[in-house]
Amino acid sequence: MLFKQMLNFSVTVVLFLFLLTSPAWSAGHDLAHIRESGVLRHLGVPYAHFVIDSETGLDVEIMRGFAAYLGVEYQFVKSDWNYLLADLTGRRVKPIGSSVRELGAARIRGDIIASGLTVLKWRQKIVNYSVPTFPTQVWGIARADFPADSVWSGSDGEDILAVKSLLSGRRVMGKDGTCLDPALYGIDGIHAEVFNFPGSLNDIAPAVIRGDADIALLDVPDTLVALEKWPDKLKVLGPLSPKQVMGAAFRKDSPELLNAFNAYFRGLQKSGQYRRLVEKYYPPVFGYFHNFFEQQR
Repeated sequence: MLFKQMLNFSVTVVLFLFLLTSPAWSAGHDLAHIRESGVLRHLGVPYAHFVIDSETGLDVEIMRGFAAYLGVEYQFVKSDWNYLLADLTGRRVKPIGSSVRELGAARIRGDIIASGLTVLKWRQKIVNYSVPTFPTQVWGIARADFPADSVWSGSDGEDILAVKSLLSGRRVMGKDGTCLDPALYGIDGIHAEVFNFPGSLNDIAPAVIRGDADIALLDVPDTLVALEKWPDKLKVLGPLSPKQVMGAAFRKDSPELLNAFNAYFRGLQKSGQYRRLVEKYYPPVFGYFHNFFEQQR
């Protein structure tokens, strides 16, 4: 019996070490490895206009260009928000405020995340971000017939307080584990029925239109897409967060890949190609974040 237990333990250890050192699990995937493999694996989630499908979307086009810049093939790897960071880092974590709790190991499936990923403190503990690639903010949205006017004084601080005052006594919907988590913005402490939306981020706006919630948290890119689809059915109440930025995400042990992307992205900005891509996928955003794009010229 003892011999059998020791044998099983030995087999388990050998299997673990094999997986840990195999290409699929190893964290050693910096720039030299990618050039040697000849493939850049882009992790993304179909979301807003960042990733429409494996061929189109703002981040898909940027990543295709980055692969060409490196002289390797491009491969899109579809993920979802629950596993996206684990697919990059090989670590499953659960956010707790601005910290994270380790849940276990995972299989590494990609080299870089580019999917409209907002920079959050808890995410920065497990990945490194590129230079900012897109501006964003969390807004409160409601049906067009919601009995309150939009709040836009020009002062984010005052506007956030004004919008939060509209939440009292309302059914407020967010999305745990994402930039739409109400706990990130102090909304869970407001006298309101705050709950987690169980579906995809792309389905939050339709859920509001159906009346599943009075108010929902939604970021700028997804809101702009929703307003384009349903211009007469939704209302933006105003901001629930300060202005934020998005960026591409890299493993902590991929500094050369990160530096290469930053150099490539700055070249896109300087050439005007980045602005043309944004005009293609998010034409209204310039009216909301003029300063962000002017600073990038």
